[in-house]
Amino acid sequence: MSPTLILSIILVYFGLLLFIAYRIGKKSSDNDTFFKANKNSKWYLVAFGMIGTALSGVTFISVPGAVGNPENQFSYFQFVLGNALGFILIATVLLPLYYRMNLTSIYSYIEQRLGVVSYKTAASIFLISRTIGSAFRLYLVVLVLQRYVFDAFHVPFAATVLISLGLIFAYTYRGGLKTIIITDTLQTFFLVTSVFLTIYFICSSLNYSPTQAFEAVKNSSYSQIFFYEDYLKGHFFWKQLLGGIFVTIAMVGLDQDLMQKNLSCATIQEAQKNMFTFTGIFILINLFFLSVGALLYLYAAQNQIAIPTVNDVPRTDLLFPEIAFHHLEIIPAITFLLGLTAATFATTDSALTALTTSFCVDFLHMDKPENQHSPQKQVRIRHQVHLGFSFLMFLVIVLFNILNDESVVKMIFKVASYTYGPLLGLYGFGLFMKTKTVNDRWVPLVCIMAPLLCWGMTTYAKELFGAYQFDNELIIINGLLTFVGLLFISKPAVGQTRF
Repeated sequence: MSPTLILSIILVYFGLLLFIAYRIGKKSSDNDTFFKANKNSKWYLVAFGMIGTALSGVTFISVPGAVGNPENQFSYFQFVLGNALGFILIATVLLPLYYRMNLTSIYSYIEQRLGVVSYKTAASIFLISRTIGSAFRLYLVVLVLQRYVFDAFHVPFAATVLISLGLIFAYTYRGGLKTIIITDTLQTFFLVTSVFLTIYFICSSLNYSPTQAFEAVKNSSYSQIFFYEDYLKGHFFWKQLLGGIFVTIAMVGLDQDLMQKNLSCATIQEAQKNMFTFTGIFILINLFFLSVGALLYLYAAQNQIAIPTVNDVPRTDLLFPEIAFHHLEIIPAITFLLGLTAATFATTDSALTALTTSFCVDFLHMDKPENQHSPQKQVRIRHQVHLGFSFLMFLVIVLFNILNDESVVKMIFKVASYTYGPLLGLYGFGLFMKTKTVNDRWVPLVCIMAPLLCWGMTTYAKELFGAYQFDNELIIINGLLTFVGLLFISKPAVGQTRF
């Protein structure tokens, strides 16, 4: 595919999203539409659209790319199984709580349970975590666009980032959640279709029937799923499973982004149907992504395709786009492009909406009667906040491009382990220590100290723990440290808590 053709397809794709956004925004663009989608979203649209939000371009590229590492193979599926258990816990424990309290921002629970400073701390953790995480995810796709499209037009990397975020801002700033529930459904359709078509096209290139493809993947050196033999390794089964559970609870159940979509359903029953349906689809799609990875490496071996490099460093993240754009026919390349674009922009548009909602509700208190301005002024303030987070994400991506020297997928979960861990501790204390509250002013110190201790443990792991390798279980340790710290600054609650 030529860079001009790729760029043309992307522009047509965004033209479609902008058209949808215009039609929705024309009907209503007030804050109730932006924050809650008027509380009338269809659960099946939310369930399907959440696939695109949850997976992102990282799953689309990095997960298949990581399959080629002998220590990875299909071990990511252990983590996915943990994710599924985490989704079930969210649906049965957290969602009923949020609906019972009729929350717009889920961090309002912390305010009512622990205090204002704890509430601001939780919301700040989300803003930092989601900004960094979404920026990392978008960075990966911008890197692909830069390499295969914009370098041909001599466009600087920073300009590519700015164009991408500008397009996302253009179709989200009016309708917000109402828009992205529809656009994410469309984008998930492209993502899911691209996965199945990619498998079909690679199998055709390898002359595999479906049965032969299954046998080839099963008998390859890439398909081991469960790793029980060495608890010191990062891919050890229980590390991955437990890490998957708690990463999901923190990054989904305690994250305004994905919970905001669930809370747009009319009833708790519809929100739970959404979560259970989403969980089943999520497991299957990830299994297909891992299969794509195995097939890509089989294809690369048969056709003697080397792993692409960046600054002479091999990047498995780029194997999928390299094969799609340079070694397959035009239709598979277009399929890959649409899937990648859909996966990443479905994540970023949702994140920008959630960041704007959290800041407007948790810090500007636009949901409080005493802070109600004229509808026009409220919308204007919201637009300014939305633009501000778009620019902040731009700065983070540019900085990450300068500093990054690790696999993107590992970096994302590493950062998440540090930043989301305190949310686990705060909500865990709120839910399980019903007879206690905290000295509110000391909560930020606890939420800073826990990640710092985790950073020290991982930095000096060899000296402290020998051959032990920390992985996704780090978020559990971080949450426990926060919980223990909160116990140290706790005091008896006055009266009986209701939550």
